[in-house]
Amino acid sequence: MFKDLFIRKTLAELELQADSNHNSLKRHLSALNLTLLGVGCVIGAGIFVLTGTAAALHAGPAVALSFIISAFGCLLAGLCYAEFASMIPVSGSAYTYGYATMGEFIAWIIGWDLILEYLFGSATVAVGWAGYVTSFLADFGIVIPQAMCQSPFIFDHTGWHISGSFINFPAVFIVALMTTLLVIGIKESAKFNNIIVLVKVVVILLFIGFGISHIHIANWTPFVPANTGTFGQFGWSGVLTGAAVVFFAYVGFDAVSTTSQEAINPKRDVPRGILFSLLICTVLYIAVSLVLTGILNYKYLNVEAPIALAINSAGPSLTWLRPIIKIGAIAGLSSVVLVLLLGQSRVFFTMASDGLLWESFAKTHSKFKTPHVTTIVTGSFAALFAGLFPIGLLGEMVSIGTLLAFVIVSIGIILLRKSEPDAVRGFKTPWVPLVPILGAFVCLAQMASLPGDTWIRLVVWMLIGFVIYFTYGRKHSHARKNRYNK
Repeated sequence: MFKDLFIRKTLAELELQADSNHNSLKRHLSALNLTLLGVGCVIGAGIFVLTGTAAALHAGPAVALSFIISAFGCLLAGLCYAEFASMIPVSGSAYTYGYATMGEFIAWIIGWDLILEYLFGSATVAVGWAGYVTSFLADFGIVIPQAMCQSPFIFDHTGWHISGSFINFPAVFIVALMTTLLVIGIKESAKFNNIIVLVKVVVILLFIGFGISHIHIANWTPFVPANTGTFGQFGWSGVLTGAAVVFFAYVGFDAVSTTSQEAINPKRDVPRGILFSLLICTVLYIAVSLVLTGILNYKYLNVEAPIALAINSAGPSLTWLRPIIKIGAIAGLSSVVLVLLLGQSRVFFTMASDGLLWESFAKTHSKFKTPHVTTIVTGSFAALFAGLFPIGLLGEMVSIGTLLAFVIVSIGIILLRKSEPDAVRGFKTPWVPLVPILGAFVCLAQMASLPGDTWIRLVVWMLIGFVIYFTYGRKHSHARKNRYNK
């Protein structure tokens, strides 16, 4: 009985699933599209918000080092993702990789976990988008009533409270808009994302280029502020805590691997998209953090729009950049919502195609050739969460889900090297098992630093998933049925 829980999909079965004759999704995405999807998802809330928060509360100017440490953990996991993607060109990301290495039950756990990451991630970023839009419109005298642009619920250390607002309408609006775009088509979505990525990268480069001349070296001294006596409040412990905080900034590069069945040459281009997007984003994060803390002392950066604040402090010569920065933030967060919703719907689609979720979730639109049912379901729940709940509560749920996915993918590479040693690999993770072990360790260490309440919510979420798996998924599993029919 328990052996059935660990039925694995063979590489041959996955190859058959990915074959174009059996693929109902359109292959439109090139290596450039995939790289820009990764950049589109990673460059968002992290660079426009978290940079200042991590500097002000934890690392000071050394937040640049925090980004490097966090990027190192992501790189280790990214190298493992790249090998999997070069061997298994099927949508589903870590869910599919878990199915191939550790069996169905572990695959279900990681798939349900990815749903947590992408669903709450898109809702979190949508709330951030709403904040920037509200602020941008206010600059032009257009004021959205608080009842229509704030969460009706507040959650803090004292518990739940009612804010008096009705719904966060802008957050619901952006989710609905991106959901519609994804239903229309992956090619159209990719084009939209490419344009948005270009806009926000140009905005970031403008900030770096014009901000360099306003850097005051004194703001970098000391580069690593002295610890206050509390772990995580400056000093080297603050740099490490800062790394855990800014980890959220890197959430999303793994979304590239969820689009394998829509990539033109997935075995070659998906690994490139993962690693290139991670490299580009890390360089931009480090540059922005150095310029930001150089323009304005880190103590003043714990605000919703730290880059805009730094520009204001630079004086009249950079005032013209403020509306451009807000436009870049709005554009940037839009593409993050798009890619997270894309990743969520593709994981749903793949799990349904395997029989673990309801068959209707595996349907594709007759005209657009997109998984419209899963996209609409995903968008509906994301809009609901974004409209009702505060950004802090939503954001806590994202990092722990992503870290768990990274741990399983890292361990999976070691197992796959043993179970499929002769399989053709378009990309090989270097220094196995050292790199996967380090990747799993770094991610587990960051999980351990998260609040206890976050772990409780993860356990509750997983229990709900177990109920669905044992009452529906296990009984309808295609892999299990194929095993018994042989």
